[in-house]
Amino acid sequence: MGESDRYIEYKNLAPKNRFSLGNEQNALMTLITLNAIFFLLLLTLQVTYFFYQQSAETYNSAVVQWFELPSNFSNFIERPWTLLSFMFSDTSQGLWRLLSNMFWLWTFGYLLQELSGNDKIIPIYIYGGLLGGLFFMGAHAFFFVNSSASTLIGANPSILAIAGATTFLSPNHRILTHIRKGIPVWVLFIVYLAINFLGFHSLYSETALAHFGGLLAGIVFIVLLKKGKNPGAWMNSFYFQLFNLFTPKKTKGANSFKNKKIYPAINSESYNKADYNNQQKIDALLDKINAQGFDSLSAEEKTFLQNSSAEEK
Repeated sequence: MGESDRYIEYKNLAPKNRFSLGNEQNALMTLITLNAIFFLLLLTLQVTYFFYQQSAETYNSAVVQWFELPSNFSNFIERPWTLLSFMFSDTSQGLWRLLSNMFWLWTFGYLLQELSGNDKIIPIYIYGGLLGGLFFMGAHAFFFVNSSASTLIGANPSILAIAGATTFLSPNHRILTHIRKGIPVWVLFIVYLAINFLGFHSLYSETALAHFGGLLAGIVFIVLLKKGKNPGAWMNSFYFQLFNLFTPKKTKGANSFKNKKIYPAINSESYNKADYNNQQKIDALLDKINAQGFDSLSAEEKTFLQNSSAEEK
């Protein structure tokens, strides 16, 4: 049984009556949701333009250019936010590409969260898009100076970063284990890599180099992570502070209800304090696995989970 299989087994120890949106998938679902929102926004604007009988060229020049990353540096200076917006945007002509991208994002993103925790996927996605965008503009500036200006749009460099990070982290981790011995992650990565680069007429185009930049970002992230450095820590801290900006602070009397009602109930004879403490410890260990991965547990903590799992059976 692999480490991720043990994690899945231990998750069954969590209380069955607790409502959850799937803590281990929140970051992944955030990325998928953002891609869907940007796509629907662009689609709505396109339908509006076509309703008023505007041409596709008018729509692209008036709308899409504000989302896609230009290869020309002078154009980029006029709209620098495109270095971030392009990695979440896909035009309506690319519906199949959007669905394909979201499938691969979910596949590798889910595996990455199982192997390393919930807090790695968004930083890797962002770093992959940023480095891919810089490779894209750099390639045009240094290698394709005489070519016409092009643009970059879509999540491909970011997804390649996640795919590369997952594969480099645990290349022999197997999925679909009910089919013979399962499929190693590196085989899945080769399939995705082939599909991703299949549409390029030239592997030396700016777009191909942008995808390579995304892949490199994911690999470098894991290299640093294995050396004990977390390049995404500051990003997660910023993300947490931003989304909790308007969360009211707890007052001194916030625990009064607990002090008056809950704690007396816990201390009552009818309450099994040992079961409560064990469940609290299980929840804490599951949260630790979710945030830092299964390998972050000590030998004692792994033994405790293993014994608790055996008791449940």
